[in-house]
Amino acid sequence: MFARLAEHYRSVVEDLVMSLRALADGLQQQGFAATCYVCGDDRDGHGASFVADLGDGHMVRFLVSDYGISWVESRNGHELVKFEGAEAIQELERVAAALHSQTAPVASAVGA
Repeated sequence: MFARLAEHYRSVVEDLVMSLRALADGLQQQGFAATCYVCGDDRDGHGASFVADLGDGHMVRFLVSDYGISWVESRNGHELVKFEGAEAIQELERVAAALHSQTAPVASAVGA
């Protein structure tokens, strides 16, 4: 049972890494500074660090690895909010949905 759970978590991490890469590309296309650094090789990404500058000193960082998942939002270098696990993924989903719909600015989707 534990081996199955570990494999499922690895699969979730791989899916998140692919999503972070796509989100960084989408934000860059909209003119935002965004990067996604992947840990591990391309075939077997073990995690990633996603950082986006949404303007006016507003930054978001999403980390995913075998050790956990976290979302940190800051303004002018001061941490505003930090989520972990499922809550972090929900924040990522909110940003991705705003990007996809392009009807609302991305910065307002993350509580700017």
